[in-house]
Amino acid sequence: MGRKPNDSESTSNTSLILLLVVLSSCALVYLFLSVFLTPSWEFYPIHVEPLELLEEDAAAGEKNGACCRGIDNMELWGNAVKWGSDFKFNSSEECCKACKAMCSGNDGPCLCDSWVFCGNRKACGSKFGECWLKKQKDTLAPQRQDLGQKVIWTSGLIFGKGEGIVGLETEYGTLHIKLFPDCAPHSVTYILELLTLRHCAGCQFYRAESRGHSWDSEGNHIKNAPLGPPFALIQGTLEPQGIAFNKIPTEVCPIIRRGSVAWIGSGPEFFISLANHQEWKNAYTVFGSVLPEDMEIAEKIAQLPTTSDVWNNINVTVLKKPVPLSIQRIKKSNGDLNGM
Repeated sequence: MGRKPNDSESTSNTSLILLLVVLSSCALVYLFLSVFLTPSWEFYPIHVEPLELLEEDAAAGEKNGACCRGIDNMELWGNAVKWGSDFKFNSSEECCKACKAMCSGNDGPCLCDSWVFCGNRKACGSKFGECWLKKQKDTLAPQRQDLGQKVIWTSGLIFGKGEGIVGLETEYGTLHIKLFPDCAPHSVTYILELLTLRHCAGCQFYRAESRGHSWDSEGNHIKNAPLGPPFALIQGTLEPQGIAFNKIPTEVCPIIRRGSVAWIGSGPEFFISLANHQEWKNAYTVFGSVLPEDMEIAEKIAQLPTTSDVWNNINVTVLKKPVPLSIQRIKKSNGDLNGM
């Protein structure tokens, strides 16, 4: 995966090379002293999980709904469906799972779509363990009561079937994306903040690479085919002009699948994958997934005219004309995803 270079990177290359030369020299000296002057030297092999096991672990976690994360020092408001004074747990994960249990999607709308937990024994005092299950008036605009280091609560959102879907609107169609607040709460909070803006000037797709002859139409890798380039993705930025961007912390990083929407590093650059990329292992925070019926729009963008470029020694193809995008509210959708 290549990150789009910026001007500041090129001006610092010379000093970086000099620094690397100095560090390499120091490392060689240290290695010499360690090997030849230390009486005994043991080598401990690093255990690396086989790719097959990594895939099985990730898939098992996703199928079992293992993601249950929230944001510390934040209190969400809303109508209580379970009063925390009479409903207590030992961890925020248990509180989250209790909310999920009321949002199975089998009996209409979710009875619970947000939760608030007090997990700091010292700060919470008698409130320690309280788990408040709540219902928002608008899941795409949750009521935030308070935020900051002094807030003792941890809060999270749960999106039921057909809920928590936003649209990336382009001239080629709208990509409907199911958000994953239980796996990437910080990422989803940022996306919901973008929804409050009138526009997203500067948000765009600027890189497009097809599946080529390496992946089939369902995203499966073709045996013995190269793993890129092209890398089967469309890449862009979700940073509106004139608004300062705060880096997003690394969250759940499952195996990238066809339709996965993930950050590059800590954002705001992101990509939509057109294929299953087991070879990337658990490298990227996935905060959503494109609904299957909209993947043809992503494929269309990947086929637009491009020019070749090299980013950090990686061959990429850049759109001759970037594709502007905006983020739109989607109240309800018949299509949905059960997980990542």
